[in-house]
Amino acid sequence: MKKRTTLKQLARELDVSISTVSKALKNSPEISQDTIDRVKAFAKLLNYRPNNIALSLKNRKTKTIGIIIPDIVHHFFTKVIKGVEKYANSKGYNVIVGLSNESFSNEVINMEMLANGSIDGFIISMARETMQRQDYQHYTETLNEEIPLVMFDRVVAEIPCDKVIVDDTKGAEIAVNTLINKGATKIAILTTKDYVSVGRLRTKGYLEALKNHGINPIRDLIIKIDDELLYEEDHLDVLEKQVRELLLNHTDVNGIFAVNELYAVVAMKVAKEMGYEIPNDLQVIGFTDGMLSKHATPTLSTISQHGESMGSKAAELLIQRIDERVNDLPKEPTKTVVISTNLIQRGSTK
Repeated sequence: MKKRTTLKQLARELDVSISTVSKALKNSPEISQDTIDRVKAFAKLLNYRPNNIALSLKNRKTKTIGIIIPDIVHHFFTKVIKGVEKYANSKGYNVIVGLSNESFSNEVINMEMLANGSIDGFIISMARETMQRQDYQHYTETLNEEIPLVMFDRVVAEIPCDKVIVDDTKGAEIAVNTLINKGATKIAILTTKDYVSVGRLRTKGYLEALKNHGINPIRDLIIKIDDELLYEEDHLDVLEKQVRELLLNHTDVNGIFAVNELYAVVAMKVAKEMGYEIPNDLQVIGFTDGMLSKHATPTLSTISQHGESMGSKAAELLIQRIDERVNDLPKEPTKTVVISTNLIQRGSTK
C-alpha cells in the first residue's frame, strides 16, 4: 500500500516549514499568495489528503478525551484508566477507551474511530507492533495539526509530545540490588525484545546493577522473550519452555528479575514444578504491582509502577494542552514527567 503524503514531506520538498505548508493550505493571511499557490499546486501533484483525525478534532472542545491502550488484560492499564477517569471527570471531561490489542492497524483505526466520535485529544501507550515498525505517521500528522497527544509508559523520543513514564532503569536497578543484597549470586533476567522500550530500559537497569556490584553479566542469563509468540494459542507454553531451559542449563541461578509480573509468576510456577523452593532456593522480583503479584503463591515481590498516578498526570497534561489550543494560549514546552517507583517486598524474596 502506498503511503499517504504528509505535511512533513510537502515541507521538505518545498524547502519550507511544516507550519508554512499548513497555513498555506488554509489560505492564512500570514502567507503570501505566491507561496499559497505553490504549496497547493504541489499538494495536488502529490495527491495530498488532510489527516482525517485532525479534521475531526480541529477547533472542537467536546469535553471528551480518548485513551488507547495495547492490552486490557494487564492490571497496570486498568489502573491507568482509573487515574485518567478520576482526573478527567473532576474537570468535567468524559473518557472513551480504545484497545489496540498490540496491533499497529488497530491503533490507527482506533484513533480514526475516536476522532469520528468527536474527542478533544488522545492519551496513548504504543502498541507493540507500532514500536516494532517504527511507523509514527499517525502521531506526527495529528501533532502537526495541533491536536493534543500525551504518551505514557511506552514512549519514543521521536514524538515531540508530553509523556508520562516511570524510571524503568532505576526501578530495575532497585530490584536487582535487592536480590544481590539478599544473597542472590547468579541472577537471570526475563525481558522483552529490544524494540519494546520498557523492556530495553529495564534490561539496562539490570546490567547497571550487576556492574555496580562487580558482577560480570552472562549472555545466557539475559532471556529475551518473543512477545509475538505470547499471543499465540499456546503462548504460556512458549514462556514456560524458555524458563525451564534457563533453569536446566544454569542450575546455580538463585535469582530472577522479570520485567513484568506475568513473566515472574510463570517463572515461579516452572521453578516450583522443578523442585525449587521459593525464596530459599530461588528469589524472584517482577515489575508492575498487579493482581497476579498479590495472588501468586508465594506472593510476588515487585516494583510498583503507580499506574493510577500515571493516568492522572497524563490526563492533567492533556487537558492543559486542550485549554492551550481552545483558548489560543502560548504553548508551553513539551515535558516528560517521571513517576517514582518503589519495591513492594512479599514472599518471593527473603
